[in-house]
Amino acid sequence: MRVLMVAPPGAGKGTQAAVISAHFNIPHIASGELLRDHVARRTELGAAVKEHLDRGELVPDSVIMAMIRDALTAAKAAGGGYVLDGVPRTMAQAKATYLIARELGMTADVALHLTASDDELLRRLQARALVEHRSDDTEDVIRHRLRLYYEVTHPIVAWYRRRGILVTVDAMRPAKDVAHEVIAALEAKQAEPRAEDPAPDDGWGLDLSGP
Repeated sequence: MRVLMVAPPGAGKGTQAAVISAHFNIPHIASGELLRDHVARRTELGAAVKEHLDRGELVPDSVIMAMIRDALTAAKAAGGGYVLDGVPRTMAQAKATYLIARELGMTADVALHLTASDDELLRRLQARALVEHRSDDTEDVIRHRLRLYYEVTHPIVAWYRRRGILVTVDAMRPAKDVAHEVIAALEAKQAEPRAEDPAPDDGWGLDLSGP
């Protein structure tokens, strides 16, 4: 089973990715953890990450995708399954992730799309900010993050739907109830004939050129 996670902040993406990883016995590839791990191990990629972070810059896609390639290569050696959490967040990352996975012969079976209302996401993120003592996570900041998700990440959902790999689950309920539906939906998808991968030069069925 190979799964991509697509969800707004606060929808429980990391929680459900961990459930999927445990149930299907596949690696949970979390982009944030990859970044921290490479920095901690002082790898060449980690040095590049640290350099950008120290300058207050975003880590460029080229570095992130190099880490994803390494992680997917390791996942292939371990059996070929994975659940990818945190990437892709942009159309460019979606295209790059697909090309890497296609090259390795391990494109995603499912793009799991978790949904919840903005009010519920705001409530969860504000509660998390209190627990984690993140005073910078104000309502305005959180709403900006949600707007950014809808503008930049959410359009990728249309492409996954068109490819026939999208599975949408309502994440408004308790995490255990969501997990039950997620596993049932993934197992049902696993039993279906696999959707054909689009060729990288056929227009992809959607414009992935930006933003």
